[in-house]
Amino acid sequence: MTTASSSAAPTLIGSVQRALRLLEAVGAHRDGAPAKQLAREAGLPLPTAYHLLRTLTHEGYLRRENGVFLFGAAAERLAGGRPPIARPGVIVDSLAHWAKAIGTPVYCALFREGEIEIIAVADTPAAPAVDEWASFSETGYAHALGQCLLAQLDEKAREDYLDRHPVQQLTRYSVRDRDMFLDRLRSMKRTEPVIERQEYVLGTVCAAIPITVGPAVAAMAVSLPLDQEERLLAAVEQLRCEVTTLLRSFVFSISI
Repeated sequence: MTTASSSAAPTLIGSVQRALRLLEAVGAHRDGAPAKQLAREAGLPLPTAYHLLRTLTHEGYLRRENGVFLFGAAAERLAGGRPPIARPGVIVDSLAHWAKAIGTPVYCALFREGEIEIIAVADTPAAPAVDEWASFSETGYAHALGQCLLAQLDEKAREDYLDRHPVQQLTRYSVRDRDMFLDRLRSMKRTEPVIERQEYVLGTVCAAIPITVGPAVAAMAVSLPLDQEERLLAAVEQLRCEVTTLLRSFVFSISI
């Protein structure tokens, strides 16, 4: 006799299914694949794919190298039964600590091999990170983190990036064209944080600071809702102090 419970459809978790489809898509590419290709192959909207890829990378199931995603240590352990190894440590742990201490999301990024790479993002339920609705790596001209990175480059490197990722107005507050953006970069002072107001997403303000660790071109940033803009400068200065303290202790490393 078939009971109601045995004939009922199983409860499926959609987010898990979507994450597994992304993992399967990654597994089909020995040398990795970019986010847009993985989203297309997994049948997912690009913003959803970005969010899941970021989560899977944070958890160690994926890693990002040269703009493509590959299996990370956690996925390899599942496949091969390898002994546990330390998960990405000091950067993720430090960002998580700062997100709680400052009360804002904290972002870390590098400019490497001509591209902007988001290394880690930490937030809290009370202060969630900005949703990556348009690729952070391709819209550096529109957010504080990218502007801070591009401001550290020479003219040739900036021009190369903008040749491949042309300036587009993401919101009515974004820079209108390439010349305007380059003029802005030239006017920036390295000692001052880079401030961006509603250029990447409406209702959000961001501030970024450059991070100097050897030859790395790096930056960190915080974001806040527009109605909390009065907290922005204090928050980014607190981040600067926290990072400086950590750098002086020789614990922080961006050799990823």
